[in-house]
Amino acid sequence: MAAQDRQSIEDEMEVARRELAASIDQLLHRSSPKTIANRQVAAIKGFFVDPQSGLRTDNVIKVVAGVGGAIALILVVRKVSG
Repeated sequence: MAAQDRQSIEDEMEVARRELAASIDQLLHRSSPKTIANRQVAAIKGFFVDPQSGLRTDNVIKVVAGVGGAIALILVVRKVSG
């Protein structure tokens, strides 16, 4: 009976070791700089491009207006202070 208990414990330990190794591999993959960069690029593309309809002009216009407004604000502040 003790040998059977020992074998079942060893089997459970082996399963746990494999699951832990798989979890570590997933964490390493998710935290690699290349994977993080690819996720960010996909997120940005998803913001500006819809797979069905193409370019999301409403989001592009919002970003262009925001950048233009920021540039205008910087120019006004420089002109006023300088």
